[in-house]
Amino acid sequence: MTGTRRAAMFAMVLCALALSIAVPLRTYLSQRDELRDVGAEQEKLRETVAALEQRKAQLQDPGYVEIEARKRLHWVRPGETPYIVQLPGDESRNTESERPSGKPAAQGSWYEELWESVTHK
Repeated sequence: MTGTRRAAMFAMVLCALALSIAVPLRTYLSQRDELRDVGAEQEKLRETVAALEQRKAQLQDPGYVEIEARKRLHWVRPGETPYIVQLPGDESRNTESERPSGKPAAQGSWYEELWESVTHK
């Protein structure tokens, strides 16, 4: 074989090797990137689960639940006098809409009320 033929054969073998390696290499690189993304997402989910577990533990404490009910719902114990302090800028707020209604609860069950609302338009 002459030098030109040898170089041509070498080039053909080299191209065949490059083509046979290109597809698996591309697959490997894409899977590696996907694995990195999934790992980051999994870490975010672990942090979310930890935060939710901490919140669950807080809500199982009766003292914490009482504090939240007093703060958010303005609940008071029997015999206590509730006070609402209005700060400057609160004049524009409608405090009546934030209070629970003084109406007694309906006597019927929820599904009876639902049926009534559907049948009587």
